[in-house]
Order: sequence, then C-alpha cells, then structure tokens
Amino acid sequence: MATPDFILALREKIGHEMLCLTGVTAVVVRGEYVLLVERADNGMVTPVTGIVDPGEQPSAAAEREVAEEAGITAVAEALVSVRALPPAAHVNGDRAQYLDIVFRCRVDSPDENPYPADGENTRAWWCPISELETSGLNEDMFGRIRVALEHGESARFVRPLD
Repeated sequence: MATPDFILALREKIGHEMLCLTGVTAVVVRGEYVLLVERADNGMVTPVTGIVDPGEQPSAAAEREVAEEAGITAVAEALVSVRALPPAAHVNGDRAQYLDIVFRCRVDSPDENPYPADGENTRAWWCPISELETSGLNEDMFGRIRVALEHGESARFVRPLD
C-alpha cells in the first residue's frame, strides 16, 4: 500500500511513534453486488479503504480511493459509521490509530468494471451480496459492509458498549 507523502514527511520527524489518522472505507453497492478488492500487501479481501489527505473532505477521499484503487467512479451517498479502530503496528514498525469513516457509495456508471488500477490490489470485482460470507472478508470488514447495507436514515456511532 502506498504511503501518502504527508505521512512520510511526518515519519521523518517522529519515526515510528503513534500517529492518529483519518481513514475511509468506501462500500460501493451496485444492485445486489458490492465492490471488493484483494490487497497486494497482505492478501486481505476488503472494500476500498484509504487515508484522508490534509484538507480533503472524507467523502471526496472515499470517491478518490475508489477511482485510484478500482478504476471506477463512485459517489458517496451516506455516512454510515464512525469509529476509532484499535491501535495498529505496521510491518515496518510504524504505529497508528485510525478514525474510520464508512461511506455507502453508489457506482456512477453501472457499466464500469473494476480492476486493480494502481498496484495496491491484485484483484477488484463485484461480489454478489449473497456470497459475502464466503468471500474471504474478515469479521471487521464484513461488519463495515453489513452496516452500509443495513443503513437507515442516520450514521451509526460506535459507543464503548457496542
């Protein structure tokens, strides 16, 4: 996964110390299908995820990440979940904690076919919703998609007892 330049600049100053970063998850829905990608760095199956750049609106980051990673145009329709993820240690020793903002997105042009557009993924495809449980998603990623598919009129804010 390509590390944004602003994070590389910060890491030059703080080394592997904890960074708090804003991330997005784009759950792109097309009828009875959800966009999934298989990450090149660790083989995980996920919806499209990424980091919000300085000054960027989170919804725009979700749309940008879909275009960069899967080569399709998506439009963020709804904010469905906001939560702090547990602190993480990356393979290179960098430590970070992410505030994850999940958006339900629609595909702008239903005829577009996803593909691994920028090298961050080895695969991008429309997965039937009925096959999500056997798609290779871990429990966390499956939960993000489930929240987006069940989305009502307001976002889900995770509370300590959730």
